[in-house]
Amino acid sequence: MDRIKSWMDANRITEVECLIPDFTGNARGKIIPASKFLREGGLRLPEVIFIQTVTGDYPDDDSMVDPLERDMLLYPDPNTIRFVPWAAEPTAQVIHDCFDATGQLVDIAPRSVLRRVLSCYQQEGWKPVVAPELEFYLIKRNEDADYPLEPPIGRNGRPETARQSFSIDAVNEFDPIFEDMYDYCEAQELEVDTLVHESGAAQMEINFLHGDAIDLADQVFLFKRTMREAAHKHGIYATFMAKPMSHEPGSAMHIHQSLEDGDGMNLFGSADGGNTQMFMHFIAGLQKYTPAVTALLAPNVNSYRRLTFGESAPRNVQWGTENRTCGLRIPFADTAARRVENRFAGADANPYLAIAATLACGYLGIKEQLEPLPEMKSSAYDLPYSLPRTLEEALTHLEQCEPIKEMLGERFVRAFVAVKRKEYETYFGVISSWEREFLLLNV
Repeated sequence: MDRIKSWMDANRITEVECLIPDFTGNARGKIIPASKFLREGGLRLPEVIFIQTVTGDYPDDDSMVDPLERDMLLYPDPNTIRFVPWAAEPTAQVIHDCFDATGQLVDIAPRSVLRRVLSCYQQEGWKPVVAPELEFYLIKRNEDADYPLEPPIGRNGRPETARQSFSIDAVNEFDPIFEDMYDYCEAQELEVDTLVHESGAAQMEINFLHGDAIDLADQVFLFKRTMREAAHKHGIYATFMAKPMSHEPGSAMHIHQSLEDGDGMNLFGSADGGNTQMFMHFIAGLQKYTPAVTALLAPNVNSYRRLTFGESAPRNVQWGTENRTCGLRIPFADTAARRVENRFAGADANPYLAIAATLACGYLGIKEQLEPLPEMKSSAYDLPYSLPRTLEEALTHLEQCEPIKEMLGERFVRAFVAVKRKEYETYFGVISSWEREFLLLNV
């Protein structure tokens, strides 16, 4: 706490937002006075916060948590202390880790799940390096959920209608928003790199510099809050839904990943410029186990609209060099930067759980000495769809895969499946406008 206190004193902080990411990837926690935060050094929250669904309900099966609804002990990670740049008063935010009464990490907390997977790599002397690329849409304010979403009005007074991939002018239509975004990111020391316009109307992509997996998950978690706040300031929404509009492409969170040894040497590239056997095992693990972790990469009912019907979304587990039709793409890179890009995850995925899931697949591939399918050198879109088609199907794959359950934690998997199954059932309790239009008088 000494480091945090020094930082807060130097910046005259008056309030602290104490954050933990939930299953959805939203910020839960408490806002408390700075003096109370420093005096107590931590806080408490009930463990059941992790089994609350996106609609605020709880699963029918809650046997994976203590029926007494015991509190967790939350302690701040000093590496995550940052400004809240949009706050009116000097306010800090800090991400907390969750512990039980015995001092052990609470195994159903998303940050704990990622730490669990990283500990497997650490025991082998390996360090994962990741770099997420996050797509999102700017959306006109939508105050009635019965109305479809629409692109916002730019500075020219008109919404986008044509595809504007990589257009500089199309990004400039929303310059004031992105100027605030970059200012907010700089104040929080979020290492965002490139901003580009994607193919959808007012669809953007932000890239992060590569680095430590926990740190990058934290940055994605905080960036989503940041982008929403920047958009709200200008009277529009930023959404990370996987498929917010039926006639527009979906939004992904591509995850570039590599491994380093203790000396910082890339373990995926060989001295002669080729791919190491370890890299091939890693890719094979992704091919074998991606169906089992799809529920973590595509965690919402809307996610499967992107995967099943979306443009540029992967259809199967093929891999290829510089082949964007593959779910596993190997970018052209020298030995030091050899990596694989996982293109399955949606922008709606919890970054801690998505990164944990993809790293778990690769780790199992290495430990099981798996061999990948032959490299795909044509369009993978020409091959059949081979991923789970619905959230329910993906959850069944997850709960039946023992190696993945062991990697992520059996109690976490039970809790996650229960929450997402409840969300799936709640979704099917809603009658859609399509059903009213085509079935009401025709069946």
